Amino acid sequence: MHSPEDIYNPPPAGPLPVIYVDDAMVVLHKPAGLLTVPGRGEAKQDCLSKRTQDEYPEALVVHRLDRDTSGLVVMARGIVAQRALNLAFEKRQVDKCYEAVVAGLLPVDESWQEINLPLLVDWPNRPKRTVNHAEGQHALTRWRCMAVDTLRNCSRVELEPVTGRTHQLRVHMQALGHPMLGDTLYATPEALAQSDRLQLHARTLSIPHPTSGERREFHAPVPF
Repeated sequence: MHSPEDIYNPPPAGPLPVIYVDDAMVVLHKPAGLLTVPGRGEAKQDCLSKRTQDEYPEALVVHRLDRDTSGLVVMARGIVAQRALNLAFEKRQVDKCYEAVVAGLLPVDESWQEINLPLLVDWPNRPKRTVNHAEGQHALTRWRCMAVDTLRNCSRVELEPVTGRTHQLRVHMQALGHPMLGDTLYATPEALAQSDRLQLHARTLSIPHPTSGERREFHAPVPF
């Protein structure tokens, strides 16, 4: 039996979705459904990094978004810039804010809440992750509810990953009982049916410039 992750139909290639570019980095707006880096097998070689390298051959990967997540991705132009950006991520000098729509009604509140639940690969159900208190890696997410839609029984939330575990935001919201709409791995059948895409978007990226160190902030409009 194939998982939804085995079926790969990337969006057609068009103009490279560049938000910003200079001699040190390229900031891109990744569409939903496109891998950030190549997957296993010939059918999964089309991805954001390859499309970027076709135009900027020296572009190097710094971080990733899940295939079905849209939004901001930064790539380094050259090894020196890559080292500087990698260090910024390691030192948690990079701030990321995501927006998502989740199933169920949450209390609208301007204050931030925290989800501190360790995550581990769910080996029998790879590539899924699961909460595992005994062996899981530390994972911390900040979140708050921006608005609710009582007719659709869903909530719009802002999410800030303090750590950067695979599927962290998706699993943490599922653990709260509020999976993301359109999530092929973690949503209930009802929440999956409410959207034809995962409703998770990397909206804001604030990062020190790899050459000057000056903090730069980028935004990508939420498409849902």
